[in-house]
Amino acid sequence: MSIFRNRAATAAIVAVAAGALTLTACGGGGSDSPAKDNSKQKEDAKSQSKPVQIGDVKASTGPAPEVPGAQPGGTMAVYQEDDFSHLDPGQIYVSDGKLLSRLIFRGLTQYSEDDQGNLTVVGDLATDAGKVSDGGKTWTYTLKDDLKDENGNPINSADVRHTIERLYATFITDGPTYLQQWLSGAGTTYRDAYEGPFKGKHLPNDVLETPDDKTIVFHFKDAQPDLPQMLTMPGYSVVPEETDTKEKYDSDPVATGPYKIADFKPGKSMKLVKNAEWDAKSDSVRHQYVDGFNISMNHDDEDQTKTLLADQGEAKNAMMFTGQVATTQLQKVVSNKEAMKRTVQGYAPYVWQLNFNMDRVKDKKLRDAITLAMPSASVFKADGGAYGGEVANSLMSPTTPGYDEAFDPFNRSKKPNGDIEAAKKLIKEGGFEGKSLVYAYANTPVRQQQAVLITDALEKIGLDIQKKEIDGATWYEQVGKVKNGYDLYMTGWGQDWPSASTVFPPLYDGTQIQDGSSNYSHINDDHVNSEIKRILQITDTAEATKAWAELNEYISKEINPAAPIYYTKVFQIFGSNVGGIRYSSDSSYVDVTRVFLKK
Repeated sequence: MSIFRNRAATAAIVAVAAGALTLTACGGGGSDSPAKDNSKQKEDAKSQSKPVQIGDVKASTGPAPEVPGAQPGGTMAVYQEDDFSHLDPGQIYVSDGKLLSRLIFRGLTQYSEDDQGNLTVVGDLATDAGKVSDGGKTWTYTLKDDLKDENGNPINSADVRHTIERLYATFITDGPTYLQQWLSGAGTTYRDAYEGPFKGKHLPNDVLETPDDKTIVFHFKDAQPDLPQMLTMPGYSVVPEETDTKEKYDSDPVATGPYKIADFKPGKSMKLVKNAEWDAKSDSVRHQYVDGFNISMNHDDEDQTKTLLADQGEAKNAMMFTGQVATTQLQKVVSNKEAMKRTVQGYAPYVWQLNFNMDRVKDKKLRDAITLAMPSASVFKADGGAYGGEVANSLMSPTTPGYDEAFDPFNRSKKPNGDIEAAKKLIKEGGFEGKSLVYAYANTPVRQQQAVLITDALEKIGLDIQKKEIDGATWYEQVGKVKNGYDLYMTGWGQDWPSASTVFPPLYDGTQIQDGSSNYSHINDDHVNSEIKRILQITDTAEATKAWAELNEYISKEINPAAPIYYTKVFQIFGSNVGGIRYSSDSSYVDVTRVFLKK
């Protein structure tokens, strides 16, 4: 697939200033394809700048607007390449987990989206997107009436408090940490004074307050205007206190959304059925059209594409979650007018980059040589051709405020498949000929093909590459370990919610290094750390955007912790009986909240 279980899931970028929100939504890009290139372009991404609204009570009140032509009934088949790495909301930080979360979990807020990709932050379990006071330091949420989990237990403010407090527990290693840091300290210091709720203690009321069963009050040290967007992340979905089984919750979670898990065979299949305790009147964004979803795993992109293109039997009622039209099938799909009617595409916010483990790859000259050698054009063509991506010139995505196409420190525009001679020169200067490096990659067809391309390029410049294949289902857990034992590994990152502030702090802040963090390169530079801290305090949008762009240049030129390879685009195909398919600028894939079967 185009995005291999990417950390982060939002395809829109929000800049917050003086009470105003602006969005740069997904467009698309690319130009090299075996068929006529009608894929999305960088210009599309840039031009799709639209306002993001903050929803009031009315916008947050269900039921969700009906999807034209929708009808109830039937079971949707879903093809997945891998298992879901986590089912515990607090551990979910990848795209396929987000799509599943939209069906089975709910949080305080969520995005509502229209057919043009315009996003509105609305109250989900809460009555609205939040009421702010104290100059942005205090946020108050009120829960809707008669909310219940799948067991019929009422959802109250104690459940929300528990959901937040459990994120401090040591067994939570792979989810987002924004809220914890905002409440209790930057980097990893948020864990210092509090260990979670399982020993009978709560966060202080001057941090998190629940004055009654329906009210939740956040008290921050600094203004946090992004809170409504941040709370839409699946990592902050509610975990009811009464049924929290701690570590075991990761295999048997309790649903609050329109569907619940009826059967789960890890690595093989998952069956979702309707959650009878979900009330459409309380939900302004989700539908419950189909009777359930039968999710089957171990279907790579080629298998998914061939099956859905053939459109026979079950495949008529089948869809992709995070699958992508396979490169080998691209010509057949784009040249088939009827098949193209059941596709969606968009420009996703992700940057695929080759991380250098800076604990092991310490010489910048070596990192620069490897970066120069990257065969970016060939690598992205292995992931869907022009419809799957395009060469990345920077560690910033074209959808991110501050992106500059002219900033091209490794000459990608003129050397899209790498500059082997320039790389060889640096290898010779540094005396790195024959140096052995461990390159880790996931055991999926696309990553295996890309591993061959990257290994060949690095061997051409004189390096000895030892390839290490890793289970794709646990990819980010493996490379997210501080002592992972690898020198080089690719990851894809897109902003967690619409802001450049969700790219640089998680990826490059050295104070956040710990198992499960997203600082995959282990960069820990004093100037970068201090700049991140400084920029996060800037409330003027234009000033902050400029500062992030300048920091991007410093990181790339002075440190180079990761080689940018390609930006991603999404191109998906569905069965002919699947209705309501629409690209979501929130999830960067199909909008799973509105699908139905036509007959």
